[in-house]
Amino acid sequence: MRLWHEALIPCLPRPQLLGQHRECCALRGLGWGRPHRTVNYVFRYPYEYLYAYHRLVMEAMRARGYQVDSLW
Repeated sequence: MRLWHEALIPCLPRPQLLGQHRECCALRGLGWGRPHRTVNYVFRYPYEYLYAYHRLVMEAMRARGYQVDSLW
């Protein structure tokens, strides 16, 4: 899966928003630095950028009433 532009996050339909969350979780977990051709571009940027992006995704989820695990 690819990551959508941050400006589109509030507009994403439910499946795409939850998909972004799953992708961020995978990348932030053991997937960080593991090559995969659809997300290799992410590794050219600091890890903190992914963290900030994931925060935006989680904020959009909370705004829609989803409960996000506080561990993320």
